[in-house]
Amino acid sequence: MNPLLKESFEKLRSYCESQDFAGWEPYDGLNSKVFQALPFFKRSASCRLAVVRKFRRSPVNFRRIAQVPKEHNATGIALFLSGYCNLYRAVQRGMKPEIPQDDCLERIRHLARLLLSLKSKGHGGSCWGDNFDRQVRHKPLFPKNTPTVDATSFAVAALCEAYEITGDKDYLDEALSAADFVTDALHEDACGADASKILSTCYRYTKNEEYKLLARTLAEACCEAQNKDGSWADSLGTGYNLEALQVFQDLTGDHSFRKNISRGFDFYIRNFFLADGTPKYHEDRIYPVDIRCPGQLLVVLSKSGKYGDWQHLTRKVMRWTLKNMQDRDGYFYYQVRAHSTSGIPYMGWSNAFMFHGLSCFLLNDY
Repeated sequence: MNPLLKESFEKLRSYCESQDFAGWEPYDGLNSKVFQALPFFKRSASCRLAVVRKFRRSPVNFRRIAQVPKEHNATGIALFLSGYCNLYRAVQRGMKPEIPQDDCLERIRHLARLLLSLKSKGHGGSCWGDNFDRQVRHKPLFPKNTPTVDATSFAVAALCEAYEITGDKDYLDEALSAADFVTDALHEDACGADASKILSTCYRYTKNEEYKLLARTLAEACCEAQNKDGSWADSLGTGYNLEALQVFQDLTGDHSFRKNISRGFDFYIRNFFLADGTPKYHEDRIYPVDIRCPGQLLVVLSKSGKYGDWQHLTRKVMRWTLKNMQDRDGYFYYQVRAHSTSGIPYMGWSNAFMFHGLSCFLLNDY
């Protein structure tokens, strides 16, 4: 066990528990009570977009002044839940716990209940979205709790992991219900690697061949979008797609895309991390350094079973990340930029990703 990483994880765990896993997010500017009290600006798409951009890009946190409340984010809660499931299993494998196993189990139940309470209402099948209105250029406003496939994929994975530990079938039933949401979303062309992950997971428990076929179709589309060098868009896109393809392969037994996984992993591991451990978001430049990149590295290595092969790189990346992106209070910074650092303690976008990633490291160390 690397004592530095374990200490980092415990500091992060202590901080997140002290906040009951609630916090701010980069895109939550429209939750401002001050902005909501200004009808003219609230109705203007350009004003909404300007507010979102100002809050997201500024290294200065205006959220207290603007009265943006700290809230629970579904993706964040799902990642925390998956993290505690990893922690529980690490203790089972022999890790000396800083948290008693019974307390860890209670955290799992608490977070699972909380995640279920955050479900989006009025849709066919279980689904989850963000806890804020989202304004994107040239598109209509996406209201708070509008379900997304990516948020739902994190929730499905976490609930299934909680089911495996607790045996509570309600968690599994809610997760499997998400297949109905995904198949409806596919008719609206809202497909992707995350949808493949959901359907692969549902296939694992139901052996429904339709789920497997749809998951394969989505995985195939994902591979068709892969660049010739093996990458997808950026570090996060490549990492997410590698994870999704690995999940499809492991849960369905279909190894049709192993060459895509191999080619993608080779590019990912050799191009998005510098010799000193700096994790890059883009292949051709260093900044911004996004905290989700080192977090996703730990997940990719965990899913692919390649920690042993890349242990030296992993430790260098983690040393750089802990030195440059973890606050003395335990939380992690969102981004390091060329001339500034976004030190706002985003709960879902920053801390939940690193909590889950570090929990994967602890689990694989045992």
